[in-house]
Amino acid sequence: MSVSLRAKLVFIMVLLIILLMTVVLVFLTRGVSDFYTDEFYRRMEAVFSDRDMTDALREAAGEPDAVDRMREILDVYAGLLGIDIGTRNYYILDGGTGAFLAGSDPEAARAPAATRNVLRALTGETAFGSGGSREYMDVAVPIIAADGRARFVVYIYDNRQTARNQSAEIFRLIIEAVAVGFVISAAISLILSKALLQPIQGITKAAEAMAGGDFSREISVESNDEIGTLARTFNMMASQIESTLEELKKAERLRREFVANVSHELRTPLTGIRTYAETLAENADIPEETAGEFLRVILNESDRMANIVRDLLELSRFDAGSAELKSEEFSIERSIRDVYTAIALDARKRGHEMNIGMERELPTVRGDRARIEQVFMNVLTNAVKYTPAGGRVDITGGVSGDSVWVRVSDTGIGIPPEDMLRVFDRFYRVDKARTRESGGTGLGLSIAREIIARHGGKIDIDSSPGVGTSVTISLPISGKTRGGAV
Repeated sequence: MSVSLRAKLVFIMVLLIILLMTVVLVFLTRGVSDFYTDEFYRRMEAVFSDRDMTDALREAAGEPDAVDRMREILDVYAGLLGIDIGTRNYYILDGGTGAFLAGSDPEAARAPAATRNVLRALTGETAFGSGGSREYMDVAVPIIAADGRARFVVYIYDNRQTARNQSAEIFRLIIEAVAVGFVISAAISLILSKALLQPIQGITKAAEAMAGGDFSREISVESNDEIGTLARTFNMMASQIESTLEELKKAERLRREFVANVSHELRTPLTGIRTYAETLAENADIPEETAGEFLRVILNESDRMANIVRDLLELSRFDAGSAELKSEEFSIERSIRDVYTAIALDARKRGHEMNIGMERELPTVRGDRARIEQVFMNVLTNAVKYTPAGGRVDITGGVSGDSVWVRVSDTGIGIPPEDMLRVFDRFYRVDKARTRESGGTGLGLSIAREIIARHGGKIDIDSSPGVGTSVTISLPISGKTRGGAV
């Protein structure tokens, strides 16, 4: 039985190799032929589109020694034309009769038989089309003298011998590859047959690997007998154990990162409070109005910090779709300016230029104001944080249809294209080392998307590495909320 199996495997391997090589041979030879043909006509069109050459040929056509002058010109362009006496030649024919006058091959006494392109050229038409036969390629170009008559025809003829030589070489290589494939297929089939006849050995090795902590090894058994059932059951067990371990590792990793995420989300409002408090403490002569504004910012930041803690604790409710959001109508423009005021001082300390401008007065929206401001603060903080010193952060807003949009654009480090699809994933960080140094955990954008989605809006990011990032937040105008909004 084992001998029969080996014979079958050898036959299958050999058959596959022959079929594969046959397909490769057909496509390669056809590809070489098509490439050679396309390259020929592209080159001819390029050369005969050269005004310097065509003008020189027309001028030469009107001279007494026209044929010699035209030969000199064509010899100059022989390299560009790819003239090779063995396979490709040019001929100068009489523009009225098509009679042979001269050519690139000094031993040629006549031109090839008149082709369709030559006949077209004799009527004054430039013929760049493919010849009727696949055995050759040709181009015929009438040379119009100053008197408007087609005095001569420049005829380029290629017998395609180069393409045939290349196809023959490819065929030889394919035959050699098939011969090598015979040997390889025989060896592989013997190895596979031995493995298929000893499935118990595979199960034993897999069990040993599992004992060593490797659950990725899979037993390949095609039979439906008891051994096949045992192997499939073993594979299922290994897969389930591996999946369970991965879930446990992921849960542990998320648990460790949760503390870091909380630190990141709380650091921003704490920084704002500390900054304005230090300014009040270090400057006793601050005007009362300014001091009152600073105190208002401190109070707002304290409230926002409490809201962040609440959001983190209720993150599981977002996943379950049971999170409760406050609903009130408020001015989104006012919220943007409040967030701008809160972050402006930190931006100036970093040497950034911050600009805010709206296309028009923005309409009101309905939703949870604190959470919307949390999103704006998160986006602005990221823009300031990941923009090198001396950069620029622009805040713009407008109305599009039944939505109001706010865009935060910066000249920061940007996000690589391969990371764009994952920027909203929880705990995903584009540059883990840089983000860890700055306190980021990769949770901010995930929370922002959840909040905006609950309000029936959307958040989009457009970024180019080294150029900057643009984050656009869209929300329904009050009274025009869509499904899923508060």
